[in-house]
Amino acid sequence: MTYSTAGTFTKGVVAGAWSVIFWRGVFAAGFTTGWTLGKGTFRQNFFNMGKSGWAVGVIGAIGTAAFIPAFKLTSIANVSLIYAAAPLVAAMLAWLAIGERITRRTLAGSLLALIGVGVIVVGSIGSVNLTGDALALVMTNAMATIMVIYRVYPQTPGAGPSVMQSLFLILPSFIFGAPFETAPFEIAVLAAFGLLFAIASVTLAEGAKRVPSGQTALLSALETPLAPILAFFIFAEMPSKATFIGGAVVLIAVLLSIKDESTPEAALTEEGTRP
Repeated sequence: MTYSTAGTFTKGVVAGAWSVIFWRGVFAAGFTTGWTLGKGTFRQNFFNMGKSGWAVGVIGAIGTAAFIPAFKLTSIANVSLIYAAAPLVAAMLAWLAIGERITRRTLAGSLLALIGVGVIVVGSIGSVNLTGDALALVMTNAMATIMVIYRVYPQTPGAGPSVMQSLFLILPSFIFGAPFETAPFEIAVLAAFGLLFAIASVTLAEGAKRVPSGQTALLSALETPLAPILAFFIFAEMPSKATFIGGAVVLIAVLLSIKDESTPEAALTEEGTRP
């Protein structure tokens, strides 16, 4: 649920998106590295990442570069609800990459989530929110891809790639932003953001190794109702009618998909799902 606070932290400071990316990344990298040193897993996390770990770092950096600006350009509710498309992307990618079965509940829920996201995006056409919605879709695809990588290569460490994705964005932060102009109080706020992000990234990576990709994304989507609620109470940010309708569809999708069917008949094999 720590991801549900991302919009609150991002919109709660005056600093620009790239300044937020820089300070959150610096503190997240520092906290995560300290955690590996404390657990004695520094070498395992940073020297045994392999190609899959570097891929997670690069893709994660791309996702972050889209994720933070998205909150500045559209509503917190839109970003959070669009993220619910991740089950469809993750489940389909896992099916194509490793032949991971897709249960009927996961497939139905993912399709419903996609419909809900479509309603939200269509509702933003003609407004400034559309750019933010597009960036949220980039973030969603990046996160889904990372989930699948951890399923295909479960030996990939979680902490090392998380740190690398933050470090990759340091130089772009200075090119596109001015991190050192951030107020000291806001830096402290972003330090807390970095700590929560460090916890979320490591736990998500470790969980993605043990749970099918579609279910991992669906479990993450439980933050969906919490983020808009926080936005309403803190910023008085009222979702649009399209967001309400699309969000309702997404929530139904999550409730439908969160309970996996365990019977053999529930899973669709490659033959059953391939067009």
